[in-house]
Amino acid sequence: MTAPQTDRPTPGAALAPGAASGVVPGDTARSRRRRSTTNQTGAAWLFMTPYLVLFGVFVIAPIVYGVWISLHDYDYTLPGKPWVGLDNYVKLVDPSSTTFSDFWSAMRATGIFTVLSVPLLLVIPLVVALVMNKKFPGRNLFRAIYFAPYVLGVAVVAVIWRFLLDSNIGVVNQYLGAVGLPDNIAWLTSTPAAWVALVGVTVWWTLGFNAVIYLAGLQDISPELYEAARVDGANRWQSFWNVTFPGLRPVLSFVTMITIIASANMFGQAYLMTRGAPGVETRTVIYYITDTGLRNYHMGDAAAMSYVLTVMLMLLSVGVFWLFRERRA
Repeated sequence: MTAPQTDRPTPGAALAPGAASGVVPGDTARSRRRRSTTNQTGAAWLFMTPYLVLFGVFVIAPIVYGVWISLHDYDYTLPGKPWVGLDNYVKLVDPSSTTFSDFWSAMRATGIFTVLSVPLLLVIPLVVALVMNKKFPGRNLFRAIYFAPYVLGVAVVAVIWRFLLDSNIGVVNQYLGAVGLPDNIAWLTSTPAAWVALVGVTVWWTLGFNAVIYLAGLQDISPELYEAARVDGANRWQSFWNVTFPGLRPVLSFVTMITIIASANMFGQAYLMTRGAPGVETRTVIYYITDTGLRNYHMGDAAAMSYVLTVMLMLLSVGVFWLFRERRA
């Protein structure tokens, strides 16, 4: 009959490490893993601390302070800043207030610019990226040429195009006249020419950024998928629709969202090129908020407008993510 096996060491046998102190080997391993996990967690928080401090100081604190400003009649040139509650928000939806018409006129201008610019900034960079994804001589040079305008600052871009589009001395009108087209277009002081100018300059300036993001997404799509589509007899359009488009869905969602946000926050082009002209037709909401807060010192009104715009963009973001969500077959 076999004797029952026990964990008791036999006399004279070598003891396992820790056995002499009464520590079970399994407990020692778990203790080491626990200490390792604790050390890794501490190291992670240590490395994240600088970012979290900066995020708290430059993002969270301004958000909270902005909400506080929006609830006061805040004029930083005056000592008193009385509490007004939600009055600054109510004025934005009250047609009898002085800020109602100007705010919604600026929102309308922002909407026009966004609707006109976003489709172009989604389609044209995609076409450029599809071409630049092919192999042909000089491909890297063309990639650099398309991306080059994006490295320029908005002030440089606006000043250059302000001279090019000048109705008297601008070369654009001169070239149009040379080919028999109207050469007296007031690109910066009349509509719809001003919108064409603002949208055209913005597309020229920023399409390279979106094209680079598209290009990175295209290079992540496996060539085997295109080969399988070709074997199945798919033409170019079917290959794009069934392979490229699904592969670019996360990239499209990201590009769409950042393009909408950037267009809704357009300020520099309108401020430097058209000055909101004609009248205030091209004065965007960020332009109006800047005027209200920094020129007229109505910081409470400006903060309330900023948060209304923020909420609208957040709702729009939810819609974009819903539109590009993964759908189950």
